[in-house]
Parts: sequence; structure tokens; C-alpha cells
Amino acid sequence: MGKRNLFLMSSSAVHGFGYLEHTQADLTSFFKSNSVQKVLFIPYALTDYDAYTERVGSVLKRWGFSCNGIHTFADPVEAVENAEAIYIGGGNTFLLLRTLYEKQLIEPIRDRVLKHGVPYVGSSAGTNVATRSIQTTNDMPIVHTPSFDALALVPFNINPHYIDPDANGKHMGETRPERIKQFHELNDAPVLGLREGTTLFVNGNNATLIGPSIDTPGVCYDARLFRKDQEPVEYAPLSSLSFLLNEQS
Repeated sequence: MGKRNLFLMSSSAVHGFGYLEHTQADLTSFFKSNSVQKVLFIPYALTDYDAYTERVGSVLKRWGFSCNGIHTFADPVEAVENAEAIYIGGGNTFLLLRTLYEKQLIEPIRDRVLKHGVPYVGSSAGTNVATRSIQTTNDMPIVHTPSFDALALVPFNINPHYIDPDANGKHMGETRPERIKQFHELNDAPVLGLREGTTLFVNGNNATLIGPSIDTPGVCYDARLFRKDQEPVEYAPLSSLSFLLNEQS
């Protein structure tokens, strides 16, 4: 049994930073601590696989890591089985999950990450599919999925791109907390709202919230944890969220 190593980002693009720049120090440290030189990128959340892989790969290469898109391999399952690290990017979560099912990659990825300790990086949709289900994604269901069940690398749900209600706004539609409350009317799983710039780092049975080292005035890098029939709780960067790894819903 390997040690679970996950790097689950809310987003790759954060205001005030270049692409992936907000996480450069932490992500490079994550790869280096796991002796990663080659990254297998899974671009299935978008339709232009080459362009997406080039965008991510150009950044990783500047940081000293090679990056190959899974679509360039004849056998995607074999690519996963030989991967040093797996990185699933953001886009549309429904499209991503459907393609993972179509390519028969759900169990191979789970096996590599949970049994062999292969490092996993997720961003946005890639973070959504790392959780127990995609039921708390923000995306439009542009395609059907065989199931909402995802990789279940962690036993709870995440809501990337979490946005607080604007107290001075004029929008009268549902807020993000209201949508998560609707989820909890029919489901019990905790939901971790990751604001932009935040990342959940999971190392074995330890989970820690991290954020950019740069202090940006007016920007909150806390995460908000929602539980059924309870008031949400805020957690600041460097907080331990390890207790969530032991909960089953």
C-alpha cells in the first residue's frame, strides 16, 4: 500500500499571478519531494488536448519537469500504469469524468495513487474528480456521465472556485452556500469550499490547507467547510484538515 500524495488546487489561474504561478513554490516542492521528473498530463476536461497540454507543459518545463499528454500514448491505461506523477487539469467536469470512464481509467488511476503512492495533481475539474463525486462542481452538464461517482481519492467533496456571497451585490440568484445547502438536503458528505489560490495538500493521512506565500490585500485564502445541518467553519492556510480523511459518508 502506497502513501497517498495529492495536490488539489482550486484553480490554475488566479488574479494577480501568471498561469500556475501562485503555486510554483509548493508544486515544485511537491514534485521534487516525490522524485518526479516526468508528469503525465490528462487534458480531457477540454477538447483541444494539444493546446492544453502545451499550456501546462510549457510552465512545468520552465520549472524543470517534462510533461506529456496522455492522448499522445497509444494505450492510456498503460500510460497511467507507468506514470511518475498524474496531473488532471480543469475545464468541464462532466466531460472530464465521462472521458475517464470511456477510457477505462477510473480504477487504474485509483490503483496508482492509492496503492502505489503515485503523486496526483488536480486543478478545478481535476480536483472535483479526485473527490467522492462530482455533485458539487460548478460546471454545466454539457455531456452525460455514466455516474457522478469519481476517483474517491478522498472521502469528501470539494467545491473549487468557492465564492462568498456579495453583500453589496444586486444579483438575486442562488449563492454558492445555498447550492451547497441544497446538496446537503439529499447528501451527507462534507464539502470543502476552496477559494481561488488555495490548495489542499494530502500526504498519507495528513491533509493541510495551503495558499500563496504572497499576501494580497483584500484576498482571502481561507477555505470554508460545510457540513449538513451545521454552520460553515473557516480554516486558514496551514490548518490541518486531516480529520476529513477519516470520515465516511
